[in-house]
Amino acid sequence: MKKKLVLLGAGHAHVHVLSSLTLLAPQPFDGVEVTLISPYARQVYSGMLPGWVAGHYEIDQCVIPLPPLAARADVRFHQTSASTIDFAQSTIHCSDGQQIPFDLLSIDTGPVANLAIVSGLAEHAIPIRPIESFIESYAKLADDIEARHQSGERTRVAFVGAGAAGVELALAMQHRFRNHNVGVTLISAANTLPGSVGPRLVRIMRARGIAVLAGQAAACVTQGGVQLVSGAMVEADVVIAATGASAATWPRESGLKTDKDGFILVNDRLQSISHANVFAAGDCATMENHARPKSGVYAVTAGPPLNENLRRALRGDALQRYVPQTRSLYLISAGNRYAIGSWGNFAWQGAWVWHWKDFIDRRFVEKYVMHDSRNEQ
Repeated sequence: MKKKLVLLGAGHAHVHVLSSLTLLAPQPFDGVEVTLISPYARQVYSGMLPGWVAGHYEIDQCVIPLPPLAARADVRFHQTSASTIDFAQSTIHCSDGQQIPFDLLSIDTGPVANLAIVSGLAEHAIPIRPIESFIESYAKLADDIEARHQSGERTRVAFVGAGAAGVELALAMQHRFRNHNVGVTLISAANTLPGSVGPRLVRIMRARGIAVLAGQAAACVTQGGVQLVSGAMVEADVVIAATGASAATWPRESGLKTDKDGFILVNDRLQSISHANVFAAGDCATMENHARPKSGVYAVTAGPPLNENLRRALRGDALQRYVPQTRSLYLISAGNRYAIGSWGNFAWQGAWVWHWKDFIDRRFVEKYVMHDSRNEQ
C-alpha cells in the first residue's frame, strides 16, 4: 500500500517541493501518494503584490497556478482548507467536510492577519492577509477611488502598521493614485521604521507626500478613521491593516506544540517537536533554536531542506540538519520603479535596485509557470 504524504498549504516551500516532483526532477517520491490541500487555486507571490498595487504588473504575472503544477507532479490537488487535525486517526478534517488521511504531513499554510492588536481593526479595516481577499478588496477600492476622483472627491487612506509590507503598499498606493487626490497616512507604534533602511524609507515617503506618524500607536479604528493612543484622530475613508503576522488557532487546538504566539514549533530538521510525522516550514512555523522573522525570504530558502527531509522521512533515513541564514537580502520597492536594498547594516537604493528586484521576482514566478506551460504542450 502506498504511503500518503499530504502537503497542507501552498506556501513558497511547498511550491519548491511540488516543482521537485515534476517529471524533470530527479528522485520522485516512488510508492507515495501525494495530496496538496490549499484554499486557493493559485499562489500569489507576495514579493510582487506591491508592484501590482502600483500598476507595474497584471495580477496574472504575480501568481503561480497550482492545478497544472500539481498535475505535472502527479499530485492530487484538493481545494479547501484544514479545520483541525485528528492525530489519533492521522486524518485532516477539512472545511468542506472531507477527511484526508496521511502518513506524513507537511504544513506550509502561512500566517493570518493580526487584527486583535487594535480595537475595531477587524470590523473597519481591509487586512492585507489573506492576500486573495486583499486583492479582491483592493480592486473594489481602486474602482471607488477612481469614481471619487471623477466626482472631485478626495480619498484619505490610513495604514495601521509600518513593517515592510505596510511601507511598500503605502508607497505603491501613493504612486498608483498620485494624480487622483489621494492622501496616504502611515501609522506606526514604533519610533522608527524597520531595519537599517528605516531613515531612507521615511525620507522617501515624506518626499512623496505620505504622512508618517512614527511612535504613535493606534488605539481603535472606527468608520471615520483611526484614533491614536494620544487621543488624536486620523480621519480616513479607508483603513488598511498591515499589522504583523499572527498564527492560526487550529495547529495548537489540534495538539501540535507551538511557541507562545501559536506558531508550530519545529526542530532544526523542520520536524514538529511534538509529532515526528509532521513537518512545517514558512511563516506558520518557528524553529525552536533558530527563530527568524516571518518573511518570504526565509520561507523560500526552507524549500530545499524541507524537500530533502520529506524524502528521507519517507525512506526511513536519517534527517538532515538545517540552519537558516542569520542575515538575508531585503529589497523594498518604493512605489515607482525605485527600490531600497539592505544586507545587515548595509543599504543602497536606486532605479537599478528596483530592476534587480523585478528580475528576481519574475524569475521566481516564471520558473514554476514555465513548468506549467511545458505540461500543456
